[in-house]
Amino acid sequence: MSVVISSPQLRAQVSADGAELIRLQDEQGRDWLWDGDPAFWAGRSPLLFPIVGRVRNDRIRADGMEYELPKHGFARTSRFDIEEASPSHCRLRLCSSEATLQRYPFPFQLDVSYAVEGATLSITASVANTGSSDMPVSFGFHPAFRWPLPYDSPRDAHEIQFEQEETAPIRRSLEGLIKREAEPSPVQGRTLALRDNLFEADALVFDQLGSRSVEYGARDSASLRVDFHDMPHLGIWTKPGAGFVCIEPWQGYADPQDFVGDFSDKPGTVSIQSGETRRFAITITVKPPVRQPA
Repeated sequence: MSVVISSPQLRAQVSADGAELIRLQDEQGRDWLWDGDPAFWAGRSPLLFPIVGRVRNDRIRADGMEYELPKHGFARTSRFDIEEASPSHCRLRLCSSEATLQRYPFPFQLDVSYAVEGATLSITASVANTGSSDMPVSFGFHPAFRWPLPYDSPRDAHEIQFEQEETAPIRRSLEGLIKREAEPSPVQGRTLALRDNLFEADALVFDQLGSRSVEYGARDSASLRVDFHDMPHLGIWTKPGAGFVCIEPWQGYADPQDFVGDFSDKPGTVSIQSGETRRFAITITVKPPVRQPA
C-alpha cells in the first residue's frame, strides 16, 4: 500500500512499508530518486530508527540488559499505519509493540509526515516518548538520489556543494563500527567532487559537520538541495558503480570502535523525556536546469 502526493512541480510516492519514500518525480515525469535495483541496493529512502548504523555485536545495553537490534533499527522493515492522506500531504504512524520492546525497551510513537509544496518535499519525523522514563534515541534519513541526475549531465560532472567549508576530519567504518582514527576531509573548500573511489572504504561520515544544507548535481544543469537544520551529522554513501548517491542527514551514527557503554551514553544519541516529542526534519528541493533565453 502506498500514498501519492503532489504539486504542479513535484510528485512523491510513499510506501506504508517503512514509511519510505519510493518515488520522486518532477513535472516532466523524470525520476530523481533511485529505483531500488536489488543488484546494487534495494533501498530507496529508508528511515533509520531507533539507531543509525550498527551497534557492537548488533546489541544495545539498557538498564543492565542487552537487546538485539539490527543495523539501522527496525522502522525501515516495519509496516506503518496511514493516518492521514490528502492531495499534498500524508502522515504515517508506527507505535511500539511487544515485538519492538524485545529489541528496544522503550515505548514510543513515531509519526512521519510528507508534504509537497511547489518543488519542495518536506519530511518530518516526530518521535514521542510514551513511556515513564527517559528514552535514548537516534534517527536518520537515507535518501538515494540518481547519479547521474536527469537531464543527461555526465556522471563525473556531479558534485556536492556544502553550505560551509568542511575542513574537519571525517570518519570511516570498520565492520560497521566507526574507526578510532579520523582521516582528512575530501571536501575541497565547499565542494565534494563525486568519484566512485571515494566510497571504496564505505561511507563518508561527517561527525563534526558545520553545514546544514547541501546542493547536489552538475554545474549549470539539474540539481537538488537538501536542508536539514536540526540534524548535526551527515553520511554520504554509494556502492562503487551504482547509479545512486545517498545524502543522509543523521542524529547519531554507528558505535565507535571503543564504545561499550549503555545506549543512553552512546555518542550522537539524544534523550527524550517521558511525555515529550522530538522532531527530525529535512526538505528536498528539486531544481531543473534554468532555461537560457533564446
